[in-house]
Amino acid sequence: MTTFDHREKAFEDKYAHDQELQFKVTARRNKLLGLWAAKQLGKSAADAETYAKEVVMADFEAPGDEDVFAKVLGDLQAAGIATQPDELRTHMQNLLIDAKQQIFTEGA
Repeated sequence: MTTFDHREKAFEDKYAHDQELQFKVTARRNKLLGLWAAKQLGKSAADAETYAKEVVMADFEAPGDEDVFAKVLGDLQAAGIATQPDELRTHMQNLLIDAKQQIFTEGA
């Protein structure tokens, strides 16, 4: 293998690693969001875990965060819980920061 080949492989490996980390962070954020929403909905601990998994799975419906956002906002509004879309988006951003910290702390 040439130096160029080694460098190319290193970049490919780093890209794959970065993508895996981003997936883990997003999945963790979605779980945290699901647990938070479940609490707002008054779900029991077991039901909260189930609901959090539903939120994580909702992320596979379409690219981006809109599918998760729509699920949680729709569920909260259907339950009669007044939730402003901007507040939910802000909460999602804050949970993303928390999720990054958790993932990188676990990896350390």
